[in-house]
Amino acid sequence: MNYIFFFLIVISIIVGAVNGRLQEVVNSIMSGAELSVKVAFSLIGIMAFWLGIMKVAEQSGLIKFISKCLKPITKVLFDEIPSDSPAIGNIAMNFTANAFGLANAATPFGIKAMEDLQAENKDKTTASNSMCLFLGMNTAGFQLIPTTVLAVLVGIGYKNPTEIIAPTLLVTTIAFISAIILSKMFQRLYKINKEVQDDKHS
Repeated sequence: MNYIFFFLIVISIIVGAVNGRLQEVVNSIMSGAELSVKVAFSLIGIMAFWLGIMKVAEQSGLIKFISKCLKPITKVLFDEIPSDSPAIGNIAMNFTANAFGLANAATPFGIKAMEDLQAENKDKTTASNSMCLFLGMNTAGFQLIPTTVLAVLVGIGYKNPTEIIAPTLLVTTIAFISAIILSKMFQRLYKINKEVQDDKHS
């Protein structure tokens, strides 16, 4: 990634010099650097606020309550692992945090869930169906409130940052459902293919 950014900067400077607009390129670099610092500092406040809210919700039992509500759905989706597996709870907690746009708070739950899924995995050298499904759903990033994006928009002075909530919810919902459908479909195709291969060898 560093090489890509270096390449883009060098090309921008060369193109600017060739077109006689080098000063504009330099001004853009300086103003962009200044804006990035402002956005970074603006993120500190809103992220601290939402992480604090998340901590209060966790301490009050709200997160666990939401996770319990999600557990029946989680059990159906991850039907290959035992219903009493600790992975179920960590997966539910991870998705709850992600739904509120708190990726930093969701990461520890996601890592722990993946560790629990690996413990349930029979073949330690290959990702299980549950691990692949969890990765797909996590990557889709379903969000009710895109907290981090809202913080960035506020930081750059966007007039109406909340207008992205509905589009974000729509897009992440479609991506989330698509990830589940595709994962289950590929699981089924892999199972059929494996059965065919086993029949050929037998």
